[in-house]
Amino acid sequence: MDVLTAFGLVAVTAMLVSYALEDRSPWWVLVFSLSCLLGSAYGFLQGAWPFGLVEAIWAGVAARRWWRLR
Repeated sequence: MDVLTAFGLVAVTAMLVSYALEDRSPWWVLVFSLSCLLGSAYGFLQGAWPFGLVEAIWAGVAARRWWRLR
């Protein structure tokens, strides 16, 4: 496993865990948003720009949800 693949695995795992814990605290929504940014970076670094773009938008949606919840 190369470094880029490991980075993607960490990003997607963080997204999964934070999404599962969102109901516990608004801070998990923020962690989810940051995880989406990591996933976006992974998508762009890998060359899958549509994935990177969608993840960046999803990060913005989650950040807005966090802002409203807090």
